[in-house]
Amino acid sequence: MVIALCIACALCVLFGCSQFFHQRKMKRSAYVMREALRNKDFSFRLSTKGMWSGERAMMDVLNNMGQEMKTLIAENEVESWQKLTRVLTHEIMNATAPIGSISQSLLKRKDVIGSDLEEGIRAIRDTSAGLGHFVENYRRFTLVQKPVPVATNAKKFIDGIVPMYPEVEWEIVIGDDIDIMIDEGLVRQVIINLVKNAREAGATKVGIETIKEEKGICLLISNDGAPIPSEISRDIFTPFFTTKSTGSGIGLSLSRQIMVKQGGELALRKRAIAGWGVTFEIHLLSPHSVFIS
Repeated sequence: MVIALCIACALCVLFGCSQFFHQRKMKRSAYVMREALRNKDFSFRLSTKGMWSGERAMMDVLNNMGQEMKTLIAENEVESWQKLTRVLTHEIMNATAPIGSISQSLLKRKDVIGSDLEEGIRAIRDTSAGLGHFVENYRRFTLVQKPVPVATNAKKFIDGIVPMYPEVEWEIVIGDDIDIMIDEGLVRQVIINLVKNAREAGATKVGIETIKEEKGICLLISNDGAPIPSEISRDIFTPFFTTKSTGSGIGLSLSRQIMVKQGGELALRKRAIAGWGVTFEIHLLSPHSVFIS
C-alpha cells in the first residue's frame, strides 16, 4: 500500500513538473508571436514539438496565419500605391499636356522664331515633354497585365534564364521534379530584375535554391553583391525609392506587385543564406495547392 502511494505521488509530481514546463513553453511561444506581430515580422514559426494534437493544430494555424497576414499586408500595400500612383500621374499629365501644347504652338509663331523668347519657350516645351515621359514610365506600376499562371517545371524555367547572363557564375540547386504555378513571362521579368540589381551591386555569383512550403515552393535567390543596409531594407519595395543616381525606383515595387497578383510574394530575407551577401525570397504556389483549393 505504501509503495503504491509513493508511486502515485511520484507520478503526480512528474505530471505536475511536465505541465509546469509545458506551460512555460506555451508562454514562450505566445511571447515570440506577440513580439513578431509588434515588429511586423510575419515570418515567425512557432514550435510544435512536444505539443498535444489540439495544441499542435492551433500552432499550425497560427504559423499559417502569420504568412497569410504577410500576404494580405503586401496586397494592401500594392493596392494603395497603385491608387496613389494612378491619381498622381493623372493629375500631372492633365497639368503638363496643355503646357506642352501651348508652348509648341508658340514656337511656330513668326514673332517668336528668332526672338529672345524662343529659347525660354523651347525650354518650357522640352521640360514639359520630359516630365510627361517621366510620368508615363511610372504608369507601368498600375498597368501590370493580368497573370495567366500555368504549371511549369522550376528547373527548366530557371535554366532558360541562365544563358541571359553568361558573365554570372550560377549555382542552381533545384530538383527536377519541382513544379510551380506561374506566369512565365512575368516571373522571368522579376528574376531578371533581381539579377540586374545584383550585378549593379557588384555581384558576380547568383545562387538559386528551393524550399518546399505547405502551399507551394519558395525560391531563394542569392547573390554575392554588397549587402542591403538594414536602415533601407524596409524601403526597397516602396515605389520610387532608390539609392541609385540613375534609378527609377520602380523595379522592385513592380516585381513585388507581379508576384502578389499571382498569389505569390517577393520579400528580402532578413539574413542572407550563409556565404551570400543578399537573399530574396519568391513564394510561389504549386500546381497541387491550386488544384485542391
